[in-house]
Parts: sequence; structure tokens; C-alpha cells
Amino acid sequence: MSALTVLAADEFKAPGLELFDFPPLWDGAPFWLTKPVLLALLSSLVVIVFCWSAFANPKLVPRGVQNVAEMGYMFVRDQVARPFLGKDADRYMGLLLSLFFLVWIWNLMGVIPVLQFPVASHIAFPIVLAVSVYVLKIYLGMKHQGGLGYFKNMMFPPGLPKPIYFLLAPIEFLSNMIVAPFTHAVRLFANMFAGHIIIAFFSMVGFWFLFEKLTPLGAPVGVLGVLFTIAMTGFELFIQFLQAFLFALLAAMYIGGSLHAEH
Repeated sequence: MSALTVLAADEFKAPGLELFDFPPLWDGAPFWLTKPVLLALLSSLVVIVFCWSAFANPKLVPRGVQNVAEMGYMFVRDQVARPFLGKDADRYMGLLLSLFFLVWIWNLMGVIPVLQFPVASHIAFPIVLAVSVYVLKIYLGMKHQGGLGYFKNMMFPPGLPKPIYFLLAPIEFLSNMIVAPFTHAVRLFANMFAGHIIIAFFSMVGFWFLFEKLTPLGAPVGVLGVLFTIAMTGFELFIQFLQAFLFALLAAMYIGGSLHAEH
């Protein structure tokens, strides 16, 4: 082994894409059965059990799990559903509440000890939810506005000079049919991806300089790494909640736009 190889082995290596590369859970398991898939299934189970415990046999005076769930329900209803769906809000509360809690639990998996991986940092999972909302959006738009009416209302908003439509129509089509579902998925993915790498970086800095390469000069850097890890974890908790809120909010906005052309 050369000195260069030894030196390379002794150098600090920042975390990279290997954080998101998971083999199957055991030898011989299907290639798709990885830790992120297991965490996604666990998150779904948590949401189902939580909602079932809260709403299967509701009490007139809520307590415990029901009290927490009703707070979440009212938050999604008042801040997500009603602003965009109006009188139709209650009809879609089941979907929006499930989206909010599922994405939030997905994200929280990134800061739970041992698990420590945000499901949404794998692009496939946000894509599945975004495509589901996208298909529902088109279906509801064509159902409530008619096939031609839906695309007409989308591409040709009333009250504008006709020559502008030559420029506006393709922009509106691309924005609604391609850009909107793309950004719906990528916004969630990118935030969780970046947050996971940042927290991993600072935690590895702390571990490296405090345990692997403890020196008088390295110790302060290690302490800073630990402090930044704690601070970034707190900030990431806020981002995880915010991204769940925004994902559900955009879903409500897309559904509302399909139900009511004037939106």
C-alpha cells in the first residue's frame, strides 16, 4: 500500500451520493426492497394507525391521540383546504390530511435515531404522490369543465387581447401540464435531499475531529461540527413540516383549479 493511499485513507471525506444508495435488505431480496421502501411502508402504517386510533371511535370531548389528530385536521382544513376548495373542502379532507401526515412522517424519518433517512430524499417517492395528484387534477378538470372546456380555460384566460394568446397559451399549457407536477415533486425531493446531506456533513465533521482525529486544533472544529449538527437538525425539523404543508397546499390548489375554472 502506497503512502498516498494511506494518506487518502486518513483524510476526511465529505458525505456524498453514497448516502442515498441502499442495497436490498438481505441477500436474494428483490432489488427494490431497500431501506427507503421499508421506511415508506412504515410511514404509511404509522399514518393509518394514528388516524384509526384517533377517528375510529371519536369522543365528543377529544383526548390523547384524538386531540392531536383533530388539531392536525383543523390545521389542514383551515390553512390548506378551505382557502382553495371553499365549500368543497370537506370532500377532499381525507386526501389532503393523508398527504400532509404521510409526507411529514416521510420527512421526520430523517431525524429519528437509527432510521435517519428522509424517504422523500429519493425522488421516486415524491414523484408517485405528485403524479397521483396530477392525474386527479386532470380527471376533475375534465369532469367539471368538460374535456375541451378544461384546456380552454387553462390556456385562454378571458379578458386578454387575442394576440397575447399566441404567447400565453403554450406557456400556460407547459406551466400546468409539465412544470407544475415536476416542481411539485422536485421541491420536496430537493429540500429533503439537501437537508440530509448537510446534517450528515456536520455530524461527520464532529465525529471525525472529536474521535477519529482528536488534536488540540481539531477539537474546536469537532465541537463546532456537533453544535452545527444540533442547530441544523432543529432547522430541518421546521423545513420538514413546511415541505409537508406546501405539498398538501399545492395539491389543494391544483384540485381547486380543476373544480373551479375561475381559480
